[in-house]
Amino acid sequence: MSDKQITVVIVGMGFGKEFIPIYQSHPNIKAVGICTRSKQTRDELTAKFNLDPNLVFEHFEDVPKRDDVDAIHVVTPVPDHARMTLASLNANKHTACTIPMAMTVEDCKAIVEAKRRSGKVYMMMETALYTREFLYGLNLAQTGQLGRIQFVRGSHIQDMSMEGWGEYWKGYPPMLNGTHAISPLLKINNTIAETVVCHGSGRLSDDLASRYGSPFAVETATFTLRGSDVVAEATRSLFDVVRQYRESYDVYGTKMSFEWEQLQDEEHVIFDGGENASRINVPDTDELLIEPIKHFTKREKIDDPNHVSFLQGAGHGGSHPHLVQEFVAAIVEGRDSAVDAALAANYTCAGICAHESAMKGGIRVDVPSFEE
Repeated sequence: MSDKQITVVIVGMGFGKEFIPIYQSHPNIKAVGICTRSKQTRDELTAKFNLDPNLVFEHFEDVPKRDDVDAIHVVTPVPDHARMTLASLNANKHTACTIPMAMTVEDCKAIVEAKRRSGKVYMMMETALYTREFLYGLNLAQTGQLGRIQFVRGSHIQDMSMEGWGEYWKGYPPMLNGTHAISPLLKINNTIAETVVCHGSGRLSDDLASRYGSPFAVETATFTLRGSDVVAEATRSLFDVVRQYRESYDVYGTKMSFEWEQLQDEEHVIFDGGENASRINVPDTDELLIEPIKHFTKREKIDDPNHVSFLQGAGHGGSHPHLVQEFVAAIVEGRDSAVDAALAANYTCAGICAHESAMKGGIRVDVPSFEE
């Protein structure tokens, strides 16, 4: 392992604070800083994690200016993602950002271009690609156990009317931020989205619908995939639909199929021929991680068990240490990350274009490819 040392600043201390001890435990991290407007949060986390006060920021604009900061990890509200990512890349900082990359195709293009100009690492920190459940299915696909994949389906259904969500979420169009439901379907087929047809279903309350001019309670999209005869289906809902939180994918193959559990902790299902079906407890993924951070996949390591997404396991299905490991490894090894800007832009624009399709009555929309 390289002995290169990196200083990273995490911006946004909602679930962003969960990454502090993971970075601190990584052998290639020299120092960890934080940025948040809340003085109380700054003071509490500085004391709890023994942070260098010189790396504790109130204003984001001060972070990219610092020569001693190598990398910035953005974990802020969605409307800030593009602005902060561009500021970081344009300051020649390695940049990670929680999902989605941006809210518009134009901003996605700008980020891809900024990444190419800077030559720095960019990574969209898509938790859905590193959950224990997805890594289990990905291994089934890559080892041939599924056989030929015939169909994939994803969903992300969540009640965001509960307290604790920012005001901007109210009425947020479902597929406008669809990467949790979409990216696993593309990754398991090792491809990108080419076109999308999407339909809206149901109606939001008038107040919610007026926020973004989007009336649909649910949006369901079907994607054609580059170089594949598989069609991927994704569904997303955020308001005015009653269901337990579910962030899932199903994959159907000629030899084996995997279906996500219907209820939390009910166990997933494997179909392996005829009418044979069995429930499985998906194993943890600590063996894929370096020793100092592998324990962060465990449920008991979470610091905020009230975050609904964390109820499915430590850090969104155990994904957080995988995200840190891949981001840091890409920097140290001088390579692109596994969810580089061009790929992240396609994943993000797949959702943006799906919402466009729904708003235009289900017309087919081309999803941009950002590969050179």
